[in-house]
Amino acid sequence: MGILSSTVSITRYRVDGKIEAPVLENITRGLAGNAITEIDDEASEKSVGWTALENPFRPDFSGSSFVIGAYLVFSLRIDKKTIPAKIVKKHYQIALARRMTDTGRDHLTKSEKQEIKEGVVQGLSMRIPATPNVFDVLWNIEGQSLWFYSTQKAANEELETLFAKSFKCNLIRLFPYTVAELTAGLSDAERDALATLTPTRFAE
Repeated sequence: MGILSSTVSITRYRVDGKIEAPVLENITRGLAGNAITEIDDEASEKSVGWTALENPFRPDFSGSSFVIGAYLVFSLRIDKKTIPAKIVKKHYQIALARRMTDTGRDHLTKSEKQEIKEGVVQGLSMRIPATPNVFDVLWNIEGQSLWFYSTQKAANEELETLFAKSFKCNLIRLFPYTVAELTAGLSDAERDALATLTPTRFAE
């Protein structure tokens, strides 16, 4: 789900911090330096990084291709490998039986079993392709605002972590409390009162 979808889910952020000049060069460096890396032929279980909006499977940020008017548009890609537990169990039992046959023993130690299981998971991870998930990002630098096209908790946490690493700026998630604190010009007493508010339940 993203910018070009007919229906979208959006999380709004305020960007806390300034990008040092030259701004576009530093942003390009942050994107390219933290671009998604492929893990299909590796044992890694997850890869998180930036990618291009138009071609998320060939990240390219050259020539300020991610700049559209006053906005920066790119995507966060999260690749994960999920191995079904039954597949792990099957190959673990096969490897266990093979080890006992090769050693002529009828049982193995706990550490040996753990070693075999880890080897099975690593071997399967090398063979299974990663499932990609792409989430679009719309960033207005001058307005210090950012729209992230997902409300998934895990995706938002990955965005916040990678954004801080890439651009040395923090993201403040906007919801009624943070919007009031940032934009309403509250006094200290009003900020204290805001901190004590709790949501109202309108249904049992």
